[in-house]
Amino acid sequence: QVQLLESGGGLVQAGDSLRLSCAASGRTFSSTAMAWFRQAPGKERDFVAAISGTGRTTYYADSVKGRFTITRDNAKNTVYLQMNSLKPEDTAVYYCAADTNRQPERSYYTEEPYDYWGQGTQVTVSS
Repeated sequence: QVQLLESGGGLVQAGDSLRLSCAASGRTFSSTAMAWFRQAPGKERDFVAAISGTGRTTYYADSVKGRFTITRDNAKNTVYLQMNSLKPEDTAVYYCAADTNRQPERSYYTEEPYDYWGQGTQVTVSS
């Protein structure tokens, strides 16, 4: 069993920055791939970024590439999402997800491999 707790969301203006955190507990964190997804009102949940268990490999949606950075601190069992140059279209509930049974052939970009999810944190970007 894995518990994920997101924090760091809030209301900001366009161009501002925010850092989201996701604290994990319940298993060996360093062997768990982690990801961030987001869901805007009335839309499906979309992939934002992912990071391998070691932190050596990262993946990003085209819409956030160059603005968002995913990192992890395995000593603190925490994954971060640094969001810079925020835009109103980044407004969404952001979810942290864990893939505790990573298989090489499975995509980092889809929801299916992720078997644990946090409760979400709201990010609102005003224009």
